[in-house]
Amino acid sequence: MKKIRLGKTGLYVTKPALGCLPIQRAPMDEAVKILRRAFDAGINYFDTANSYTDSEEKLGRALGGVRSEIVISTKSQARDKETAAAHIDNSLKLLKTDYIDLFQFHMRNDVPSPDDPDGAFAAALEAKRAGKILHIGVTAHVLDSAYAQVESGFFETMQFPFSYLATERELGLRALCEEKDVGFIAMKGLAGGLLSDARACCAFIGQYDNVAPIWGVQTMEELEEWIALGENPPALDDALLAVIERDRAELSGEFCRSCGYCMPCAVGIEIRNCARMKRLLRRFPSRFYLTDEWRANMRMIEGCIDCGLCKSRCPYGLDVPNLLRENLQDYDEFCEAL
Repeated sequence: MKKIRLGKTGLYVTKPALGCLPIQRAPMDEAVKILRRAFDAGINYFDTANSYTDSEEKLGRALGGVRSEIVISTKSQARDKETAAAHIDNSLKLLKTDYIDLFQFHMRNDVPSPDDPDGAFAAALEAKRAGKILHIGVTAHVLDSAYAQVESGFFETMQFPFSYLATERELGLRALCEEKDVGFIAMKGLAGGLLSDARACCAFIGQYDNVAPIWGVQTMEELEEWIALGENPPALDDALLAVIERDRAELSGEFCRSCGYCMPCAVGIEIRNCARMKRLLRRFPSRFYLTDEWRANMRMIEGCIDCGLCKSRCPYGLDVPNLLRENLQDYDEFCEAL
């Protein structure tokens, strides 16, 4: 597996690496097998978070015995010192380790200050002095925030959604990280599941030497695909460029990335997938979304009370209630045309 330097951390991580949010959906025994297989295949970087239910515990069980051979990053959404310190200690316990290679402030829309004695940064700095964490980074979904965080000089890494649907300004964030020697960790390389050509996704990110992609897997089959691509990275040839240009044309404009930060919905709408149904129907076998269960899910949109919570939470500034209604109309038209 190819390894790249993760910015000023000096850590060398494999390309590909594993994003361990989806692993929480796999049963414990299967998750351990998946994680062990990833390590045995040469993958050395695993990214998780304390909010990913049992993901940290699964990592600890699977890889606690090879701790010195891997790089682990985890995250906390804590805003105060006491909570952040508790999160760090709990992560260490679950991961079965006495240090975290990279601790990240999770989904920050501001620039947390290292000078706030009662803030989460104070806990991270104390943990770093104690050897509990080695490096400090941040994750973001809002571009203005991400730029400000990188420019602040406070962070050694930036984790941000990055795929071949990236805008010029998102590409600029990657370039800024390269200029500042801030490690760039690419999440959502499949654009929340909208992109289905793994070779094209891998080849696009492969052209950037400062980008460390973390691919989410929850099955052994998914893992084997990324292992194969890691062992034989595809070149960005004309055929894959054609795939990328086709998808860019089809998916340009506003679309739901399925990050899930809009949820839970006050009336129980499954926003994460309902808000992108018209694209799912056309990019994947439609039979998956024409079941009684999904028809019922889509009908829930009619109960939207326009409370505005989902819209206020969306890191991409989408008009979520309107997007839901557009997708319901498209869904109904698709069903009628069958």
